[in-house]
Amino acid sequence: MSYLVLARKWRPRSFDTLIGQDHVVRALTHALSSGRLHHAWLFTGTRGVGKTTLSRILAKSLNCAQGVTATPCGHCQACTEIDAGRYVDYIELDAASNRGVDEMTQLLEQAVYAPSSGRFKVYMIDEVHMLTGHAFNAMLKTLEEPPEHVKFILATTDPQKIPVTVLSRCLQFNLKQMTVPAIVDHLRDILAQESVPADPQGLRLIAQAAAGSMRDALSLTDQAISFSAGDLTAAAVGEMLGTLDQRHLLDLLRALAAADTPGILAVADDLAVRGLSFQSALGDLALLLSRVAIAQRLGHAQADDPQAEDITALAGALTPDDVQLFYAVAVHSRQELALAPDEQAGFVMACLRMLALLPEGRVPPVSMGSPPIARPSDASAVAAAPTAVETAATVTAAPPPAVASASRPPAEAAAPHAEPPAWESTPDDPPATGAAAPETVRPAEAPALSAAEPPHRQTVPPRPPAPTPDPDPAPAPDRDPIPDPDPAPPAPPDEAAAASDDWTDAVPADLAGAFDVAASLDDLGMDPDAAGAIAGLAAEPPAARPAPPDPGRMTAQAWPAVAAGLPVGGAARALAMNSEWLSGDDHQIRLRVAIHTYADGGGHDRLRTVLSEYFGRVVRLEVEYGATGDDTAHAIDQAERGRRQQAAEQAAEQDELVRTLAQRFAARVVPGSVRPPAL
Repeated sequence: MSYLVLARKWRPRSFDTLIGQDHVVRALTHALSSGRLHHAWLFTGTRGVGKTTLSRILAKSLNCAQGVTATPCGHCQACTEIDAGRYVDYIELDAASNRGVDEMTQLLEQAVYAPSSGRFKVYMIDEVHMLTGHAFNAMLKTLEEPPEHVKFILATTDPQKIPVTVLSRCLQFNLKQMTVPAIVDHLRDILAQESVPADPQGLRLIAQAAAGSMRDALSLTDQAISFSAGDLTAAAVGEMLGTLDQRHLLDLLRALAAADTPGILAVADDLAVRGLSFQSALGDLALLLSRVAIAQRLGHAQADDPQAEDITALAGALTPDDVQLFYAVAVHSRQELALAPDEQAGFVMACLRMLALLPEGRVPPVSMGSPPIARPSDASAVAAAPTAVETAATVTAAPPPAVASASRPPAEAAAPHAEPPAWESTPDDPPATGAAAPETVRPAEAPALSAAEPPHRQTVPPRPPAPTPDPDPAPAPDRDPIPDPDPAPPAPPDEAAAASDDWTDAVPADLAGAFDVAASLDDLGMDPDAAGAIAGLAAEPPAARPAPPDPGRMTAQAWPAVAAGLPVGGAARALAMNSEWLSGDDHQIRLRVAIHTYADGGGHDRLRTVLSEYFGRVVRLEVEYGATGDDTAHAIDQAERGRRQQAAEQAAEQDELVRTLAQRFAARVVPGSVRPPAL
């Protein structure tokens, strides 16, 4: 007798021996026991999960000599012939090779005849999604109202390709993939009856390689028995499958935990010598990291894990953040491995990337025989080097005389027209010979200011202190002191007293010079007129500044002009331009629009934010829907455009050149070609 492969020899013969499909077995068992039999069933699922097996068990249940039952006897003529594949009233059709309308028409013509020996004529169409559109259309009527003695069983691995008209005529059952523990238990029972010794770790490798398919697991078991000469050890199964030994992964993870670069390279070289797949290595590493993460959350490794001791040790050596980082790098690097010039190089770079992304201090610095480069965060390096603070948002103005006299040395205050220091040189001045270029330091890294400095100097980091000049500096031979072109006369005592009674009285006396904005801007070389204007704005009392408008006083007539001037665009501008003002107060504004889409998306929230800024208070915006008149900003704008268009057309008609061309050459103005001048 020829050898029968395990997948066929151990095919389930009844519902109670079917593995992993309890939800389907329960539904079919109840239907058979109660007699509520449908005329068409559809089984969907990946390969090797039991679609054909279920159809044969269901056919035996329908035609068993004991009657329609959920527990066929397995000994009658119908049961034995269906198991052997030669029952005349059970027809298995492969839709991949019989996919045309002619084959389907022939099958349906035979369906009208009564069964030869059984109770029902059962048609099992495998891979039904391979049928053509015409074949599906040909079977629709028969599938909806078949003869009483006909039952259809459809099976497919791709239900998305089946027309909904067919799906609606069937009871659909989705078969699940087999879990690894279920496959391991089933293989252990089969091998025990076959008297074949098996290592649990080897069976686990087979179950993982089967990827949820019991038929694949049984086929791999057949192959492993032949490869290992009847002794299914983990080493033999791993060598047959070409999978990575878990010891290599554990060594790699230990090297990563210890930041051991030579150890990482040794594991990569070992994998290359054995000819193993680096892509599979990254995938297996991700699986190992997931087991480590689970052990960290549970406090211990899973009981059935063969590497429980090693997993527990790694869970204690790595932090949860490190495990998540390594897992993310392994998953993404596996996808990018095809882009690497060499798989081994890509694998090594993935491991080094894991170390490079660790937080600072977790990995020892790399020594290349030269001192390390000082980072900006190194406070000692910043303090030792001359610095120049630069900011993009603010500029540190030169301190006014009052502040300068208090903060600078007396010699510097006594020589206001001394030679400017090197750090205040203009772009036209050549750099000093032998002077090192100042190092740029980010504002966040500048030293903190003292509390005695003026408020306007504390808004930005200070400049570095200028070198102290000599008490009696000698004038440079080639540069004369620059006289003040327009010295201001000193203020009379009474005017100074009157000015002190102004709003600056609230400022302490030692900070009064900090508000001399005009002097500060003049030191920067700003135009005197512009400096005076800015100083006037800075010196303006708060009471004289315009107060924000009151939404309670806003009228429907004034709203279009306000809406047209708001600094918004897109959906928010469309909402403002097409809305009417209904009412407003300190907390709420009500508008009306005619189209719902104007208030959809982010336009509503953006307009509410801009209105809150415009009115100087937080307001809530409510939009009502209804008919709007001609007093919206958009309607007013369109009316103005129409008026200007009409005026432009009238001006064109009255133009002498246009009239002359029309009279002499029978010319005419093309409608719509006249455009008014732009606003």
